[in-house]
This record gives sequence, structure tokens and C-alpha cells, in this order.
Amino acid sequence: MRVLITGCGYVGLPLGAALVRQGHTVVGLRRSAGAVEALRAAGLEPCQADLTDPASLAALSADFDWVVNCVAASGGGPEDYRRTYLEGTRHLLAWLAARPPARFIYTSSTGVYGQTDGSTVTEASPTPAATPTAQVLIETEQLLLAAARERGFPAIILRLAGIYGPGRGYWLKQFLAGEARMEGDGSRVLNMIHRDDVVGAMLAALERGRPGTVYNVTDDAPVTQRELFAWLARVLNQPLPLSAPVELSGARRRGLTSKRVSNHRLRTELGYQLRYPTFREGFRAELPRGIANTGIGAPAW
Repeated sequence: MRVLITGCGYVGLPLGAALVRQGHTVVGLRRSAGAVEALRAAGLEPCQADLTDPASLAALSADFDWVVNCVAASGGGPEDYRRTYLEGTRHLLAWLAARPPARFIYTSSTGVYGQTDGSTVTEASPTPAATPTAQVLIETEQLLLAAARERGFPAIILRLAGIYGPGRGYWLKQFLAGEARMEGDGSRVLNMIHRDDVVGAMLAALERGRPGTVYNVTDDAPVTQRELFAWLARVLNQPLPLSAPVELSGARRRGLTSKRVSNHRLRTELGYQLRYPTFREGFRAELPRGIANTGIGAPAW
């Protein structure tokens, strides 16, 4: 297969490397030229273009069997989200209109679920956006699902939970830096996924995903903030983070949601088996790197 990955960075680069190992030809598209060597080292063909600029796409060939759109906004505001996700995807759809791929993967977020009551949500649950940025993601999903419904465009949407892995993971980094704070009583439910499992889920979706379908990509065990911090405190022999009022913890800025995201469709329909079924297995893999140069002793498993 000839594969295009747009936004070929933290997730797209290892996905591309995995596809190359499977024998596919992979083109990695980035906005800047700075990642050319990393792309080449992973066996990808580098390509520089900007989805927010239709003219930069017009000069490129749209001859691809699979397309994966995993671009990330360069800023955190609604307007940057709208330009990057909604308008960028609209431009990508127009560019591919004359020669649609057999599969098109779009990486959305479980942040589209705005529930706050700790309830279980599935792909069929309502998506009451908790923030303006989440609303943009919902609108982008709607654009793609309409294209799938009205003209058979092969869009598949993956709603990714909070990603952690090599060099990344908000809650783990905060804890290791001694800067973590419990939001209120710590009962808010978190949903996470290791980067390796994001890549695995993407491969499964490319091979077996149904166009016009949404899949939640999260691990098997949503966890409360208190449970996560208590586990880290125990295995690292560190104090439990202090509690802070919700309005002072940063939670309101991020959008205070609490829900248990189901991955049933991922496991049953795509047949994907998680490498890291819970955060515990994933953190076991990441902690040796994470604690380097922190003064924290070896984990007590």
C-alpha cells in the first residue's frame, strides 16, 4: 500500500515506521522541514506541506491507498483548533476528492465526551462538548461522517484518550516533578492510552476498520486521579500529592470531565489486544526512563 500520514510526529512517526516494516510505502507530511532526517531515518519519504494552506497541497499527488490524518494544533486556542482540525481536514477532503483512498483515519479525542458524572460512555453516547476546542473536534468528526454518509468517503474516526509514552504523559510528569495536585477529592476519572497501543489501534483500523465508524481508543481500566497518584506514591515511596480546590488546580481551564470511556468496540470489532491494558503496565515501562536524574529511587514493584 502507498500511505500518507499527515502530522507525522509523536504518533505518526512510529506509525509510519511500523507500516514501513510491514512493507508499505509511507509518505510523512509535516509543516516544517525540521523533521526530514527523522522521517528518512524511519524509512519514510518526507513531504512538506500545510493542511491549512490548500495551495501547498495542490502541487502534490493525491495517489494514496491509505491516509492517516493525525495533525496536532500548534496552539491551544479554539481558533488554532478550528484552523488546524476543521479547516485543515476540509482542505484534505477537497484534495482527495478526485481520487479517494480506500481508508482514511482521523484522530479525534475522547475529550468530545463532556460527561462529568463518572458514567460509562460508548461511541453512541452524546458528545456534549465541555470546551470550545472539543466543539471543534466534534464539528470535524461531523464533517467526515457526513462525507462518509453522503458520498461514501472511507472516513474512520479514532477518539484517542490521554496519550502517554516515551517523553510524554501529563500526570506522570507532574508527579515526578513534585508538582502534581489532587483535584478536590481526586475522584475524577481519567482515561489513558500508551502511544504503542495508539499505533497498534491505528494499524488495526487501517486493516479492519469500517468506514463511517467511530472507535474509542483507550485502555481497559479508567482510573480515578486518587487511585493513579496512590499507586505512584506507593511504588516510588513518595508522598501523595496535596489536594487543591478544583478552581485552583487547572482543571477548569482543561475542562473538568469525568467519565469511563469504553473500548469494547476496539477490542471486539477491530480485534485489537492492548499491549498495556492499564496504566500500571504502561507506567512500569516508562518509569525507569522517567525517574532518571530526578533523585527518586528505583520503583518497588
